[in-house]
Amino acid sequence: MNILVIDAQGGGIGRQLVTAIKANRPDAVITAVGTNSAATSAMLKAGADHAATGENATVVNSRKADVIIGPIGIVIADALFGEITPRMAAAVAQSDAKRLLIPVNHCDNIVVGVSDLNLSRLIQAVIDELDHL
Repeated sequence: MNILVIDAQGGGIGRQLVTAIKANRPDAVITAVGTNSAATSAMLKAGADHAATGENATVVNSRKADVIIGPIGIVIADALFGEITPRMAAAVAQSDAKRLLIPVNHCDNIVVGVSDLNLSRLIQAVIDELDHL
């Protein structure tokens, strides 16, 4: 399974995702794409198999992924403090991959009706969903 993890800012969510996926699915190939070098570095240090940074890396790797995982902002243009370009959001949204989006309520994007769970419970929900794919 080719899993693409996308994150922005400091890469904290992506780092935790990569760590949890590697612990639970050691056979998965994880490609980490950060919107900036700090996010990419955090995910690479967590054990991602491949890593790249920026808009084109998001576009190219979205075409190759079986599953794309990240905060919900990765499908919203200008989200995550402007780090998600319209081209990045479109690439993720139009990918044939299954998307597992974490409902992080910040940056003026609020997912109404979703419990405000802590990040570790949300990441566990991602791992549980991966088990069903």
